[in-house]
Amino acid sequence: MFIKLHFAKNHRRDIYLGFISSYHAFIASTKSGEGHCVLGAKKRAKEVGETMSYLVLKKIIDIILASIGFVMLSPFFLLIAAIIKLDSSGPIFFRQKRVGKDKKHFYILKFRTMYMDTPKDMPTHMLQDATAFITVSGRFLRKTSLDELPQIINILRGEMSIIGPRPALWNQHDLIAERDKYGANEILPGISGWAQINGRDELPIEVKAKLDGEYRAKMKITLDLEIFLRTIITVLQRDGIKEGR
Repeated sequence: MFIKLHFAKNHRRDIYLGFISSYHAFIASTKSGEGHCVLGAKKRAKEVGETMSYLVLKKIIDIILASIGFVMLSPFFLLIAAIIKLDSSGPIFFRQKRVGKDKKHFYILKFRTMYMDTPKDMPTHMLQDATAFITVSGRFLRKTSLDELPQIINILRGEMSIIGPRPALWNQHDLIAERDKYGANEILPGISGWAQINGRDELPIEVKAKLDGEYRAKMKITLDLEIFLRTIITVLQRDGIKEGR
């Protein structure tokens, strides 16, 4: 009985001493190099929290601006639609399966700029003699990027954002896989993005995916504003656009 009691006391003492030892080791570690892990984790948690907060704000901004844009540009939409119908036979809008947030598929909307016999599910810059497939009105719409305006509807549907990685075609498996390495498939795709103002169609897939990853990591309102303003300049200068091989 004495032995059992003695053992229990020693056991409690060992636990107590072990706790004190661990506590002092923890305090010491926060003052030494080991503490950087704890501080690093706190910093990372703060960054994640800030990113999540901005994603909520970004969503609100998207809906407000897209709603205003849709109302203000509606007469312009009707004018473009009439020109497209007079120019060539076929629908006003062009629908194409793309990869959205978390690699879920959706149909992107554009004003149709190409004839109905154009090969489907292929990037324009990969076509042989792509200009032969582009309609007369389509040349103007593509030159000014006005063909992208219907994506305002995609934003209102919650499928896209104003700023974000350009949505890949559903069969661009190499680009999708590269974006997975950087977490770029985890956010909403956009009408314009960091890669679009840094090379657009001319960029190799690896570079494009890396730039999308950089945007994912550094996403904030000042960066979005910079991309938005530089997009306007890029469109006016037609930088990085490649029609056909």
